[in-house]
Amino acid sequence: MSIQFIDDPEDPRVSAYRDIRERDLTGREGLFVAEGEVVLRTLLSAASLCSPQSLLISANRLQAQAGLIASVPDGVPIYAASQAVLDRLAGFPLHRGLLALGRKPLARSVGSILAGMPEDCVVLACSGIGNHDNMGGLFRNAAAFGAAAVLRDDRCCDPFYRKAIRVSVGAVLRTRSAAAESLEALVAELEAARFEVIALSPGAREPLAGLKGGARQAVLVGSEGPGLPPDVLGRLRTVGIPMAGGFDSLNVAVTSALALHQLSSVSVR
Repeated sequence: MSIQFIDDPEDPRVSAYRDIRERDLTGREGLFVAEGEVVLRTLLSAASLCSPQSLLISANRLQAQAGLIASVPDGVPIYAASQAVLDRLAGFPLHRGLLALGRKPLARSVGSILAGMPEDCVVLACSGIGNHDNMGGLFRNAAAFGAAAVLRDDRCCDPFYRKAIRVSVGAVLRTRSAAAESLEALVAELEAARFEVIALSPGAREPLAGLKGGARQAVLVGSEGPGLPPDVLGRLRTVGIPMAGGFDSLNVAVTSALALHQLSSVSVR
């Protein structure tokens, strides 16, 4: 497989990798940047819902990453550069030395994803998740506990932001996802598809430990601080996690992990 060497950070062949942090904020028009060996292996695997467009690797890692390079599909260009050129290109020290440009899957509606779900499954629904670390953690938990999809409302951040992908250890690239136009629309779509929507709330009287899996269930989590709106909580089944020491809530990613584990049918191997 041919590797193209880059010795100028202004080389137009790698312009998509230039000033990564700034481009993270402005968007890439259907593309995303993935970094790190684990994430790149996911992008290149059959499980990925996304397609690789190119790879950019530190020249001193080529030998160590020969196996990963061999898995790159034909026609996907591979670029290599010195660490100094990589750092100048990215705009910050790029310690991992492994980047890829990927294309997002075609956008799907919440309804189209739910339509093909089995009768016994769990999905994770999110509202107002604006922190990319939390978004990545939610996707990682969904993949780990076998959730069929991660669904979002219009106030959630983009899961294809570079940091969210990294925190998810690539789960964003292999987990079905869609966004609704609002939280109300998201709940309505879930209920129309015969999902029981279970809202996680510190004020709930029903403990998580009593929750049983089975049939179609959706775990709904809100942003840290405000949480889910009172009017939504007032018409859904709410479940909470009892705590000691004056604490009333956990990080949203931790909360989702506990709830998905409670409902999960994943067995120990």
